[in-house]
Amino acid sequence: MNAGLQNIFVSLGAMQLARRIPFDDPVVLNYVRLGYITSQIIILGTYFYVSYKVKQKNDQTVLKYVDQPSPMSSSSGGLVTTTVRDYDLSETSKLLRGAYFGIAMMAFFHFYLKYTQPLFVQALMGLKNLYDAKPVAIHIFGKPADGDLKRPWKAQSMLGPAGGPQTDSASITEAEKKVETKKED
Repeated sequence: MNAGLQNIFVSLGAMQLARRIPFDDPVVLNYVRLGYITSQIIILGTYFYVSYKVKQKNDQTVLKYVDQPSPMSSSSGGLVTTTVRDYDLSETSKLLRGAYFGIAMMAFFHFYLKYTQPLFVQALMGLKNLYDAKPVAIHIFGKPADGDLKRPWKAQSMLGPAGGPQTDSASITEAEKKVETKKED
């Protein structure tokens, strides 16, 4: 099943479960808050540990690919030359930024708008996203980096297969030629 659809089904199931929780009871609300905070600590701690493991492995294997063009841009994607270490660190950094953004949004929803159900739903979704994160699969669960885990990773899409970076030699050669012609100008 597509990861985007899986997230939707988990969200809908969590929302149905959250409706049965008596959030108006202060004791229950405090337990839900504690659960949310605990899940966020686990998530952030895991991402920091993944960063530590990536730095510890220090894999300097060169990784070349043609990045997907921005949907707002008319130009094609550019050639990216990096190492596995730097790629994994940048992807883990994106995951950390997403977690920080989620915490900020939940703080706004909960403390300013007084919404309580999203605490429960986001605690579960955060843990599910942690389990699905590709750097976690490779560096924590020890899965080999092939198949869906082969770098560079394709972006997740809710609507089906997402386009990802191009790794074929023809695309890389064409992008290298573009870089060379820009240098000559």
